[in-house]
Amino acid sequence: MFIWNSNAASIVAISALACTVLGNTFDPGNLRCISSRNAKFKWIYKRFAQEATVNRILGRRPAQQIGISVYVHIVASSQNETDRYLTDETIHSQLQVLSSDYQPANISFTLKAIDRTINETWANGTDLERMWYDVRNGSYNDLNLWFIPKFHTLGLCTVPTAGDDLDSALTQDGCTIRSDTVPGGSLKNYNLGKTLTHEVGHWLGLLHTFEGGCEGDGDFVDDTPAQASPSNGCPEGRDSCPDKPGLDPIHNFMDYSYDSCYKEFTPGQVDRMRSVWGAYREWAAHDPYMNY
Repeated sequence: MFIWNSNAASIVAISALACTVLGNTFDPGNLRCISSRNAKFKWIYKRFAQEATVNRILGRRPAQQIGISVYVHIVASSQNETDRYLTDETIHSQLQVLSSDYQPANISFTLKAIDRTINETWANGTDLERMWYDVRNGSYNDLNLWFIPKFHTLGLCTVPTAGDDLDSALTQDGCTIRSDTVPGGSLKNYNLGKTLTHEVGHWLGLLHTFEGGCEGDGDFVDDTPAQASPSNGCPEGRDSCPDKPGLDPIHNFMDYSYDSCYKEFTPGQVDRMRSVWGAYREWAAHDPYMNY
């Protein structure tokens, strides 16, 4: 799970961990992580945290539903099901999981189109920049999803951006997901469709719950307890920051727990996603420049 943000020709990891997955199981012993922080995004998240505090004091919390259009791109090396040429039924099941997980946040998802591409290079997880550029639809407030069979992570998603970063972000925005993480997929412990839930959290501006470890600002959301490192499995009672309030949020969608362990976003995370949507994505529907 990796957050990518475009900046000119480069792809920069923003407060992210890239997790290597070998074979058909996710083995924490094979985890390889890269962590970095971008000063501009740190300032932005601090601003959102301050606004959340003011809104909480004043009792302001947006209640209107956020509706997000979804374009699905299935990439495989052949039309054989064994090559993870996903069916429409599987995609509908995946989006049902996504909608259910975001329903408490009053965020809904509407499938607009499914397309399929046979491209062995892309299916093997290479030349993805070309895939993102060539195969996409909609605007900056529409969610593009690419499902590919082979990938060095379970998934990756762009975070919202603006200003100088926007030109390149427009052509790479969206989420890329390993095909075997869909409901009924072959990746043990990660085949209930929750990888997409996690990645869309990044697309809506959330960081990992273990961001920053036990010290500092963490994920800039007040009601997610501090967490030293990602969870593995579903370790009930884990307390990796014993000097800080609360147990590790192992059931939070923005941790790294098993799919079966995922249950929730916090109210603070819901407020953050809604704020980020309003600031970075909602307006794009009315700007012709923001259409692909």
